[in-house]
Formats: sequence, structure tokens, C-alpha cells
Amino acid sequence: MGDTAFEQVDTVWNLTRKYWFHFLSLVSIVFFMMWGYSPVLSVFYATLVSLATSFLRPDTSLLSYDLFRGRGSWVKNLFGSPLVKAMEGGSIGVLNVAATCAGAGIIVGVVTLTGLGLKFSSIVIDYAGGSLLLTAIFTSLVVWIVGLAVPVTASYIICAVIAAPALIKLGVPDFAAHMFIFYYAVLSEVSPPTALSPFAAAAITGGDPYKTTLQCWKYTVPAFLVPFMFVLDPSGQGLLLMGSTKALASANWWSIAEVTVTAAIGVAALAAGFQGWALKQTTMVERTMLLVAGFALVYPTMLADLVGIGLVLAALALQYLRHEPASAHQESLK
Repeated sequence: MGDTAFEQVDTVWNLTRKYWFHFLSLVSIVFFMMWGYSPVLSVFYATLVSLATSFLRPDTSLLSYDLFRGRGSWVKNLFGSPLVKAMEGGSIGVLNVAATCAGAGIIVGVVTLTGLGLKFSSIVIDYAGGSLLLTAIFTSLVVWIVGLAVPVTASYIICAVIAAPALIKLGVPDFAAHMFIFYYAVLSEVSPPTALSPFAAAAITGGDPYKTTLQCWKYTVPAFLVPFMFVLDPSGQGLLLMGSTKALASANWWSIAEVTVTAAIGVAALAAGFQGWALKQTTMVERTMLLVAGFALVYPTMLADLVGIGLVLAALALQYLRHEPASAHQESLK
């Protein structure tokens, strides 16, 4: 297979400077939701914001400037405009999503009407012996397995009815339980054995799909542990900014900052442990210390955080004080 050449059209800075307004549609979704609008209305108004801001430049305008200046045929300017092409693409693209959601809706309806969802929650809690940790692990496995066969949207819709009630029964807030489900529904895209995203990347690049999947999974393993932080302990809900602006207004900002910092250190420790590299290539002892530290920092309690931070500092100190031969250092740089 020959090498693939990529031509750089422009720098990121220049593109951002020219087309900065494209980010407004993403920011406006958050703004409208914090303003009190529903998610559906927020996306609708964000779409209108995107339409309005497209007119800031002639090359991004969804309707040609010639249409407003009276130049040329208005029929050609209108029906050949990017707006009509965008509506065409959206109409075609929604067919797959609509079919998936319709199928998922049938499954959800059957589960709800038969009472299987509540029964499943009781089964999970019974098997877990009332343990929140085991319930969260079982729930993540259910979402993972369901996500191997269906897309993210359908996986979330199905598991929100089947699996979320088990977490809510054990005292997990609704928004944290549903975010837990959604997080694992997204991560199912990179989970073996199907792993749709790595397989698609391997098909594009010509790589081995299974090696690509394993490499991708190694990079994303820390992300699999993050959802446990906002489910196992109330302090971890600071990662979700408490779920609403009303709760955020009365929240403990120090607690939110603390759990955010410890989560970041924990993810970094896990990444270093799984990939075998921190300040330099890790030994088996350093790698074990980083992995244990990462798992400890994922559990949002003071004792676990102190143990985790202590192990991270010890591992980094060992790396800093360890002197490698010059030949080994040169070999690691190759």
C-alpha cells in the first residue's frame, strides 16, 4: 500500500479566524438550555442561529447574496442554494435515524407494557446484593452488550428504560443515571468485538481492523471508568455541574473543582499505566502504581483520592530519580 499524502489547505488559526461564527451554534445550544428551553427547542433555535450566522460571509451563506440583490434567476438562486442542499441532506440522513428510533420505540413500548423494565431492575439489584458498585458494573455491561448490535441513539433509548431504573432505585439522581447510560452507549462504538468506529477507521486507512480496535480500546479504557465517578458518590456529580443551573447556583464550587482535578489526574494515571509511559517508559512497578492510583482516584472519596495522589507522586518520583543508560534513552526515542 502506498503512502497517503495530505495537502494542508490552510492553518487552523486562519480557518478559526475566518469561520469563528460556526462555533456559535454549539455554544447557543448550551445557552438556550440554561435559559430554560427544552433540549428540542434549544437545538431548533441553535439551527436558526446557524442559519443567521451563515450570512456573515458570502462563501458560507446558505442563500446566495445574488438572491437579495436581484441578480440572475431567483428560481436558480433558491433551488440551487446550499440551504436546499442542506435540507435535502438532512431529509435523507434522518431516514436512517427515524427507522432506528422507530424500531427502538417498539422495543421500549414492549418493555414498558410488559413490566420487563422494572423486573430487570429488580433482577440486577438482587444479583448485586444491593451494592451500588456491582449494580453500576452490571448496568455498564448491559449497555455495552446492547450497544454492540444497535446505534448509539437506539442503545440509549432501550437501556434508559431497562437499566436506568436500577441505578435510580439505589439513590442515583436521574440525570447522573441517564448520563451513565448515555456515556456507555457512546463507548460501545469503540468496544470489541464489533467496534464500529475503529473498523471504519481501519477501512479508510487500510489498517488491520482488529489491531486498530485493540489500540483504540487501550486509549479509551480510562474513559470507561469516568462514569463511575458521578454514580458511586454524590460528590462526583460535580463533574456534571449538578444537572441543572438551579442546583449549580447553590453548589459547593470547591467540591466541583476538587472532583474535576482528581478525575483528570486519575484519567492521566490510567492512561500512563495502560500505555506504559509517563515522564519516561514505565517499569512494571511504576505501571502497577499508576493503574492502582487511577482506579483509586476514580472512586470519589477523600481516602481513595489521598491514596491515588500519593501513588501518582511516588511513581513520578521513581521515574524522575531513575537514570537510564544513554543507549536505552536513544532507543526509546526511535
